[in-house]
Amino acid sequence: MRTSIATVSLSGTLTEKLTAAARAGFDGVEIFENDLLASPLAPREIRARCADLGLTVDLYQPMRDVEAVPAELFARNLRRARHKFTLMRELGADTVLVCSGVDPEAVDDDALAAAHLYELADLAQDFGVRVAYEALAWGRHVSTYDHAWRIVEAAGHPALGTCLDSFHILSRGSDPQGIEDIPGEKIFFLQLADAPLPAMDVLQWSRHHRCFPGQGGFDVAGLVRHVLRTGYAGPLSLEVFNDVFRQAEAAPTAVDARRSLLALQEEVGAVRETGPSAAPTAAPAAPAVPAPVVPTGFAFAELVTADSEPLTGLLAALGFARTARHRGKPVDLWQQGEARILVNTGTAVRRDGTRIAAVGLESPDPAGAADRAEALLAPVLPRRRAPEDAPLDAVAAPDGTELFFCDAGNGARHTGWRADFEDVGRPPAAPGVRRIDHLALTQPWHHFDEAALFHRSVLGLDAEDSVDVADPYGLQRSRAVSNPDGTVRIVLTVGAAPADDTVHAQHIAFATDDVVAAARRLRDAGAPLLPIPANYYDDLAARHEFADGELETYRELGILYDRDEAGGSLRHCYTRTVGRVFLELLQRDGGHRGYGARNAPVRLAAQHAVRAARALGDG
Repeated sequence: MRTSIATVSLSGTLTEKLTAAARAGFDGVEIFENDLLASPLAPREIRARCADLGLTVDLYQPMRDVEAVPAELFARNLRRARHKFTLMRELGADTVLVCSGVDPEAVDDDALAAAHLYELADLAQDFGVRVAYEALAWGRHVSTYDHAWRIVEAAGHPALGTCLDSFHILSRGSDPQGIEDIPGEKIFFLQLADAPLPAMDVLQWSRHHRCFPGQGGFDVAGLVRHVLRTGYAGPLSLEVFNDVFRQAEAAPTAVDARRSLLALQEEVGAVRETGPSAAPTAAPAAPAVPAPVVPTGFAFAELVTADSEPLTGLLAALGFARTARHRGKPVDLWQQGEARILVNTGTAVRRDGTRIAAVGLESPDPAGAADRAEALLAPVLPRRRAPEDAPLDAVAAPDGTELFFCDAGNGARHTGWRADFEDVGRPPAAPGVRRIDHLALTQPWHHFDEAALFHRSVLGLDAEDSVDVADPYGLQRSRAVSNPDGTVRIVLTVGAAPADDTVHAQHIAFATDDVVAAARRLRDAGAPLLPIPANYYDDLAARHEFADGELETYRELGILYDRDEAGGSLRHCYTRTVGRVFLELLQRDGGHRGYGARNAPVRLAAQHAVRAARALGDG
């Protein structure tokens, strides 16, 4: 299907927005009136600019407070509309969005609203314009899509139809099933937006917190299926009001938006109803996107550092051994069990020091995974390598982390990343760490929602609900993504403001069968564990019962404890931070799948305390 995006969804000048939309691959745009008013270009120049970029102008919006108003006000509305229709003809737009009224002078009279919309549509028709009437979720008298459709149907004008907006429909909890009762030719336009599910005023929610499909909690795909069953043949268009998007660069936001529509079309086209009661589905043509290839494990995590000694000392204290050296690069492989860490001292290191730069993902089809990533607009990274190096494909995640798709060496394109390394030692015979349990990656402030969509659509991971964690200096937001069996888990985190990008550290969590023994070995090797306040353990004693001496052991070693509703437990502890990275040891029992969100505020406070002590020269 054709795709479109409202200019209000992007930042910058109108010219910058149009350029970003075209480069991202959109077919058309909705011109938001404020963007046009602020542009130095005349409407005919904007039309020419769109044509040069290969964009159509699919909608001009919005026209407000038109219907069911006093006669004098309606007369002024028609005068205003005549000017707008003249402008639209110059702009090359043939559809105008009319929102249901919020004017205090409007009356609750459907017959009058239908009569006014008929007159407006009659005038519009003279200019070759169609009127798409939309119910705002906060409309004064018309706030639901079915109510708006009843008014349009009663008016009965060929140039009058309805506009459906997923946010306005789903934010009110309306049942989208009724959309199928609307003839497809009377649905003049479809606007799509997702949103998280907070409890707040719907107007505030709409104006500040919408996001692209797949980034929130709405069933946008389900709504689109209902619309397509009507025979709707117009574009899938995005209209997203979001404070973060308005501050981010237009180009990457447009790419993220386009990716969301590619993934949405794939989701809608992938579900085929069967059985005698299944309705025919006018599914969109499936986009040329290869099927998802879900990663099956972590091949490695790569840390870059200018000073390897603090990091390698910490790894050695954890029981890791240096087992291999890259044949042509200053990269060492440290291993314990199935946990593999690459330490790279040859890459330029930013001022924030040691960080996670790359992740190797084990894949059943590395070539297919890379092809899907490229089709979903993930930037493929050029890689400088010697002729004998394994030809691994890498793409960049929104935070800049390089993602490598790795296999066991049986493919023609992928001969196995391990072949690039020469053995220099053996891994521990009795490892205390089994594997990488999860990674926690701090996202740039304006890329959090993009990162969630990227990991879901490009990598095929499942996303959990967002969680807000109290930090001593604000809130930290996190969202976990994982594969079905939990062998790949990534926690995406972001602070409350742009400055938090470099404050909150990344971390690697290692799974162990005995966190107490692992913590003791780490402490005895001279690597200090993160100190946890005594008050935390007093609270644990009030909330849970422990065996004799168990809580005292946790207190001694700085081990935190959590239990889920099913009785599963999590025991975990942390190292001090090196650069931007700290390490976690954790033990899951009873099928516990969480990440210790209850303990995160205590951990964050403890890390702030250590950082403050270091600043004063005391730690």
